[in-house]
Amino acid sequence: MRKLVFAGLAAITAAVLTTVGVASADPPAASLVQVSSFGANPGALEMYTYTPAGLETGRPVVVALHGCTQSASDYYAHSGWPALADKWRFEVVFPQQSTANNSLKCFNWFGTADDTRGNGEAASVKSMVDKAIGDHGSDRARVFVTGLSAGGGMTADLLAAYPDVFAGGGIDAGLPAQCATSVTQATNCQQNNQNLTPAQWASRVTAQYPGYGGPWPRVAIWQGTGDYTVYPVNGTELRDQWTAVHGLSQTPTSTQSLPGGTTLTNYGDKVQLYSIAGMGHGTAVDPGTGTTQCGSTGAYFLAGICSSYYTGVFFGLDKGSGGTTTTPPPTTTTTTTTPPPPGACVSASNYAHTQAGRAHQSGGQTYANGSNQAMGLWNTFTVHALRETSSGYWVLADGQC
Repeated sequence: MRKLVFAGLAAITAAVLTTVGVASADPPAASLVQVSSFGANPGALEMYTYTPAGLETGRPVVVALHGCTQSASDYYAHSGWPALADKWRFEVVFPQQSTANNSLKCFNWFGTADDTRGNGEAASVKSMVDKAIGDHGSDRARVFVTGLSAGGGMTADLLAAYPDVFAGGGIDAGLPAQCATSVTQATNCQQNNQNLTPAQWASRVTAQYPGYGGPWPRVAIWQGTGDYTVYPVNGTELRDQWTAVHGLSQTPTSTQSLPGGTTLTNYGDKVQLYSIAGMGHGTAVDPGTGTTQCGSTGAYFLAGICSSYYTGVFFGLDKGSGGTTTTPPPTTTTTTTTPPPPGACVSASNYAHTQAGRAHQSGGQTYANGSNQAMGLWNTFTVHALRETSSGYWVLADGQC
């Protein structure tokens, strides 16, 4: 599957779930449990939860949104979030999409009927949060959301629509908030640079809740440089969007080298961009029992680094109720407090660029990795200069090298 969206918009409905079950008490420990009744459900989603045994009151909640063709049980089985919930003591809510809403089971991140405040699927997720808090006395100030692909796009939309609900978000191979309002626009967002300024991207967030004056969520962005389903340019656009929302510069304050060929770029303590060299489309996992390991491989769960662990640390989930860190921070990183030097500038044939990993070809045409800028025919005769502006992100630089 190469698309998050599909042409059959007629299959997308706004039907309200009409089957109402009896609200249950705490679900059985250490299992994924469906919650049949959780309040208003205009998006016709299903709710599943994972609740560690004996979960105390006042603990956080993490909402985890699966990708297209996936289910709540897929994300439960592979993402690593349940094991972290056991270790750090929080509840995980797994919303589930249906084929009645979207034939590929993608969350509808590209439609205002579903991805805006008080409407459709976004409102259903908000009801799930309220249900989890009501059932377990969870901490309303520590509610977070994360998701893959279409789930990542919906995560960004939820952060924009409900900044008063979510303290932070983790966007894995996702898209900027309110990038699209139609299927055609969605495909364009997935594959192409939208050429918006950071301020223009930020305005798409702030317009979702006019008059909101509270703090904005912190955001961790995960992007593979070899992802040609949701192209790497989306990671940069998300960085531009959320740094601008927080009033931050797009110049990083520090960089770190992490396992799995991952480069972490920090923008103050509000925005993180994780760029994974060569990784395709999926959630990064690192099976094992080490401190920083979690998850298991599967379709769209790719080995390299445990993104859930690092996102959880960014959320502060590893800290006890008294603010004490319960899990030691990773020791495999190298940190610099100054911005990295400008990236390399290379002039070569389109063929040489693709062989070196600076570009890729599709249908005989060449495109720069990251920016996806068109470079012409894939051959040894067409020559262009490319400049790397961030790890794995190349832009045309003819005449500059």
